[in-house]
Amino acid sequence: MLSKRSIIGLILGSLIIGAAGYSLLTKSGPTVDMTEHFTIDEGMPITLTIPAPANVPQLLQITGDTFDLKLHSPGDGKQIPNTSYKNQLELEWMHVEDGNSKILIQNTGNKELEITAITKQTPNPFGFTIDLMVLTTGVVVIGFSMGFTMRKPKGF
Repeated sequence: MLSKRSIIGLILGSLIIGAAGYSLLTKSGPTVDMTEHFTIDEGMPITLTIPAPANVPQLLQITGDTFDLKLHSPGDGKQIPNTSYKNQLELEWMHVEDGNSKILIQNTGNKELEITAITKQTPNPFGFTIDLMVLTTGVVVIGFSMGFTMRKPKGF
C-alpha cells in the first residue's frame, strides 16, 4: 500500500516528467517559431539579433512616426544601410547562410514605435540541457517518494 506522501510524490514527479517531455518534443525541430512585440520610446534605439539557419524566412513589421533602420544579414543576404522610413515598414528577408541577422532601429519620431518580429530562430542549445535536468528532477522526486513506501525515514 502506498502512503499519502508516496502518492503525492508520484503525481508530482509524473507532472514534472510530463512537462519536461512535452518541452523536449516541441523543441525537437531545427527552428523555433518566435513572435515578439516591442515598443521603443521617442529617440531610443534597439538592437535585435536573430540567429537562424540558412533558407529560413524572417518578417519584421514596424509602425511609427519616423525611424532609421539598418539590417545586416549573414553572408550575401539582405543588407540595408542606415535608411530613414516614415509611418510603416514591412520587411521580409531570408537567411542565405547560417548566422545572425543584426538589426538596429532608432526611433526618430515624436511617438512610440511598435515592432512585431515573426522569426524562425535556431533554438538555444542550453534549452535541451535544461529540459533534461527537469526530466531528471522528476525521476528523483518519484524515487524519493517511493522510498517512503518502503519505510518511513526518521523525522517525517
